[in-house]
Amino acid sequence: MRILIAGCGDVGTRLGLQLVADGHRVWGLRRRPELLPSNLIGLAADLTDPASLVALPRDLDQVVYIAAADQSTEKAYQRAYVDGLRNLLAATTSGRLLFVSSTSVYGQDDGGWVDEESATNPASFRGHKILEAERLLSEADRYTVVVRFAGIYGPGRTRLIESVRNGEAVCWDDPPLYTNRIHVDDCAGMLRHLGQLSEPESIYLGVDHEPAPDGEVKRWLARRLRVSEPSTAADRDTSRRRMSANKRCSNRRLLATGYEFRYPDYRAGYEAVLRQRSVTRL
Repeated sequence: MRILIAGCGDVGTRLGLQLVADGHRVWGLRRRPELLPSNLIGLAADLTDPASLVALPRDLDQVVYIAAADQSTEKAYQRAYVDGLRNLLAATTSGRLLFVSSTSVYGQDDGGWVDEESATNPASFRGHKILEAERLLSEADRYTVVVRFAGIYGPGRTRLIESVRNGEAVCWDDPPLYTNRIHVDDCAGMLRHLGQLSEPESIYLGVDHEPAPDGEVKRWLARRLRVSEPSTAADRDTSRRRMSANKRCSNRRLLATGYEFRYPDYRAGYEAVLRQRSVTRL
């Protein structure tokens, strides 16, 4: 197949390497394509600049849109997710399109379960802009698949590990604050898998098997790092809690397709990250 990965950063590069190994011809679009591995075909372009997209390859079998805002502002999210997607839809007219979305499109904060059929009522501008992009995609005259990832972690994405190591982390325990995540390798693996399905559903949640309480994850990390366990958040931190998501995301629809997780829960995933960091430091 002829596949374009638009926004070929960390996840996109991992996906691209898997697809090349499968025998596909893969283009990686980014502002600095010289950073890509040599077996990906680099394309220098900016998704927010329509003029830079005129030379994209034609007759594509698949397009994967993996944009990322360069700042945590509403304007940056508008450019990356809404404007960028609109420009790409105008520049490419063929091939199944997989769009990387986020579980931030859900606003539920009561610790309950959500799935692909749950109401989307974002609590932040991030979720609103990503949901706006999803709606734009739903109006496109082509086969589209939306993948809503939760917190992505893995090599190079170790902010939680460092906050526990440095003693900056606190735990919200009463009631539990549920968190959801997926290892970056499973992000790439899931996108590869869905791209191979003959008739995928229009939306999938990209999360591992185990939504876990915030405090449980942080204390597990503390034990593995051999540092003091984080303290429980004080009353003054309740406003920060209200700003945090609190839901349990189900991956049942994904599992029904036959996808097998490399890292099915946070223990397996973070264990691999910590092991790799230890080897790197030798």
